[in-house]
Amino acid sequence: MLSNPALTHYAILTAMLAPAFFLTATASLLGSANARLARVIDRTRSLLRDLADDEGNDAEDRRILEERIALQRRRSRIILRGSQLLYVAISCFVGTSLTVAGDSFFGHKFEQAPTLLACLGVLAMFAASLLLAREASMAVHAVNEEMDDAHRRANRRSPLI
Repeated sequence: MLSNPALTHYAILTAMLAPAFFLTATASLLGSANARLARVIDRTRSLLRDLADDEGNDAEDRRILEERIALQRRRSRIILRGSQLLYVAISCFVGTSLTVAGDSFFGHKFEQAPTLLACLGVLAMFAASLLLAREASMAVHAVNEEMDDAHRRANRRSPLI
């Protein structure tokens, strides 16, 4: 333990800096996840409108719309799970900062708690990142499917001469 109180405070603040950086990164990922969720919701609403207006089209068009809606539902669930993990990560990083400060204040009563909370936070952030990467892949797949379908429809309506 450092004997100089100024150095002790400096050590505490330095130890609290890493969780603050992780908090910033996690908050940024959370903002991105929320924006992605908003886009999924907007797209789902558009598909639901198309489905409601799709009375005159054939069963195949209806099936395609229902599949797209199901995909958007899966995407929204993945984003929700990723967001929940990011909130867990934020809680762990805040807990890390609090236990680092409390550890010095209360005479090292928390022992491994700061390290454990930091590790849990990083793991939650990692898992959330994997989920959000999976959702991004699904989004690109959905766009590619829609482009292919639009191309097929265009070719059905105007055959090449």
